[in-house]
Formats: sequence, structure tokens, C-alpha cells
Amino acid sequence: MVVDELRSRVEKYIKGVEERLKNANSGSNKIIELARLYAEDSKYYLEKGDYVTALVDIVYAEGLLDAIEIYEGKDLKSNVSKKVFVAGTFDILHPGHIEFLKEASKYGRVYVTVARDSNSERIKGRKPINDEQTRLEIVKSIRYVFDAILGDKEDFLKSVERINPDIIFLGPDQKMDENKLLEELRKRGLNPQIIRLKERIKKWPHSSTTEIINEIKKRYCNSS
Repeated sequence: MVVDELRSRVEKYIKGVEERLKNANSGSNKIIELARLYAEDSKYYLEKGDYVTALVDIVYAEGLLDAIEIYEGKDLKSNVSKKVFVAGTFDILHPGHIEFLKEASKYGRVYVTVARDSNSERIKGRKPINDEQTRLEIVKSIRYVFDAILGDKEDFLKSVERINPDIIFLGPDQKMDENKLLEELRKRGLNPQIIRLKERIKKWPHSSTTEIINEIKKRYCNSS
């Protein structure tokens, strides 16, 4: 399990660094080329199963890109470095969840807090179909997710404190007052940017849990 998580993390790290290399300032050719070589080495060692060396190489590559931006007097804009916090139940996983996480990943590394069974039941009035450990493992396997943890049973803001994100990414249906949330976080010494997705992404059919449940009822529960 630890080995699989390390591999997944290196793969996501490489993806992020490669995105930065595409947009890198060509004026620093030699350093960029060195970063590119480290990234290529990382991919090589990843394929060979040497995940530790792969991780070291990709960290070197990102460090070189950061050094270029510091030298050029720029703010570090590395979306690889930024932490994006997302929270949800993620019970019956559907395309809407994937599109939401994909959108969040545009801002940086996505860290997901998965709701505990007891909290999900209290908020939604029903037990989740999949238990918290199952939901956690499913979310961890999604390519847009850098890491995932279970939320706190008593204080959901403890997860935010633990991750200490640069950005909190909210869904359009998450009933949370952004100003009050930011006020509470500032009391705890945190000051993340809060970004809300304006509307559901409906590129695919059955992009909500309710739609899936209703379709199952229609197909299998109402037939004679």
C-alpha cells in the first residue's frame, strides 16, 4: 500500500513539473534543460520501480524551476507547490466528482478530506452506501488527487489546519458561508484563498448522486 501511494505521488509530481516546463521561460535555457533532464530521469526510475530515486529527481527538477523564478524576481506561481483543499463525502462516485476534482487540480496539488460515516449520516440523514475507509481508498486512486485523509469527527476545520492549504476549493452545492469560513480559519492562524466552482459541470449523464439513485429506482424498482 505504501509503495503504491509513493508511485502515485511521484506520477502526479512528474505531471505537475512537466506542466511547468511547458510554460518555463526559455531565457534560462541551461537550467531549464537541467530540470528537464531530472524530470526525464525521474520518469526512467519510475518505470524501473525505483520510486525513491524518482521522487528525489523530480524534487530537484522543481527546485531548479523555483530557483529560476526567484532569480527573475517573480512570485512563485508553481501550481505544483500550492495545496488545494477539497472536502466531500464521495459516496457513489460519478463523473461530476471527477470533473470537480479535475477543476480543483488546475490550482495545485489536491488534498481531499473524506467525510466520516457518522458525519455523513448526521448531515444527509442516511448512512453512506460505502463506508469511510472504502471511500477514502477510492478517492486516493483518482489521478487528480495528490492525497486524501479522513475528516475529524468533531471539528471539520481540524482537517484544514492539518493540511494548511493555499486554496480551499468549494463546490456549487456546498452550503458554506465563505466569509464566515475565512473568519474562523483566520482565528486559527490560516488565511487561504477560497474559490468556489460557480456551477455543476454536466458534461456527462448521471453527474450527480441523486440522478444515479433516481435512475436506479426507475430501472429496477418500478418494474413489475
